[in-house]
Amino acid sequence: MTEHAAGADAGKAWSGRFSEPVTELVKRYTASVFFDRRMALQDIRGSLAHARMLAKQAIISAADLAAIERGMAQIQGEIERGEFNWNLDDEDVHLNIEKRLTALVGDAGKRLHTGRSRNDQVATDIRLWLRDTLDTLDGLLADYMRALLVLAEQHAETPLPGFTHLQVAQPVTFGHHLLAYVEMAGRDRSRVRDCRARMNRLPLGAAALAGTTFPIDREFVARELGFDGVCENSLDAVSDRDFAIEFASVASLIMVHVSRFSEELILWMSPRVGFIDIADRFCTGSSIMPQKKNPDVPELARGKSGRVFGHLMGLLTLMKGQPLAYNKDNQEDKEPIFDTADTLIDTLRIFADMATGIRVKPEAMAAALKQGYATATDLADYLVKKGLPFRDAHEAVAQAVRAAEKRGCDLPEFTLTELQVFSPLIDDDVFGVLTVAGSLAARDHIGGTAPAQVKAAIARIRAAL
Repeated sequence: MTEHAAGADAGKAWSGRFSEPVTELVKRYTASVFFDRRMALQDIRGSLAHARMLAKQAIISAADLAAIERGMAQIQGEIERGEFNWNLDDEDVHLNIEKRLTALVGDAGKRLHTGRSRNDQVATDIRLWLRDTLDTLDGLLADYMRALLVLAEQHAETPLPGFTHLQVAQPVTFGHHLLAYVEMAGRDRSRVRDCRARMNRLPLGAAALAGTTFPIDREFVARELGFDGVCENSLDAVSDRDFAIEFASVASLIMVHVSRFSEELILWMSPRVGFIDIADRFCTGSSIMPQKKNPDVPELARGKSGRVFGHLMGLLTLMKGQPLAYNKDNQEDKEPIFDTADTLIDTLRIFADMATGIRVKPEAMAAALKQGYATATDLADYLVKKGLPFRDAHEAVAQAVRAAEKRGCDLPEFTLTELQVFSPLIDDDVFGVLTVAGSLAARDHIGGTAPAQVKAAIARIRAAL
């Protein structure tokens, strides 16, 4: 190294190989400290476990371990109090902490990196960070589900038009409709746990790519950090980011479900529909139209879903052309992961709260049920139970609907004599079938919309939570 280079880059972990310093532009371009410092506490946890293993294996002394633990405790305090001096010259979270540790405890800090590389160190840190994030998401999804369950229980018997193609199809209850989103969130929660299980393997010990010549005990470190085991191929351990892609995929599915719910909230709140109102604290007004109350939270959540999907596409693209083993490209995995996690955590928190601020308008739902011949399928089922083949029953009811459309009335408004024009099998018991309450009560099976089944489903889900 030249004298100039030694003076300029002497603090670099790799400076001895180079004859000139990097430029300020390259330094800024390649540094990650101002976003990966979010993993600082995970980095400290990983380093302490590594140090304990090194001492256990007599690779460093007990005195070195004590010094490292003492120094790391001070560094953690500085970080938590916002007193730590993050330095761009030290590139990333790992070197910033290592340099501070060395300043505090001397040579013991320099020995900490024995038997590891930044490649396996960062792979460990991001797994620890994501594991903590997934645990947070697991709890937030449960909170969101509980909030929906409360609203569903309040409206287990409230009739709502069920739609297909945005056309009135059959009666359901509002509680039953909400339980569909609870089911989605339950599957999301299962995917969160599956993702956690697959990523919960320790990369540390893979070193740069080939392992290390030191007599390390990787299983000890795995137990210290709560991993279920170790990554069993050193090349794969440091270079793959499929766990990050899986996280982004899980996050994208959660946002798909949130976005679908958002779309319905927006439609339901429209004065043209008027099924619900959302509490003012989740809405905004217009700068020019004083009458406006806009459902900004669900609209923004619907938009943020695209942001999360974009991060998934970015991570897939990031990995698709990389040869083994580690490449600098992988530094670009952090910001999409962090932003995805932030978006998801904020969204789930606000949606759990927003569910408590939804005011249902049963009269508007009941009025909508009168507009689309929602019990027509019930009439067809009635005729089938009387012995008419389903296709013939379907045709008879279709003719009845056409006649009702011409008259501008609903099916229950026909007299018995008028209904018998469409089939002589119709008797006076048909009017119990044609009511919304009768339609709901008739679907009395697991997964059905009968109020009794909705209440039973709520009880089952609560018990599982």
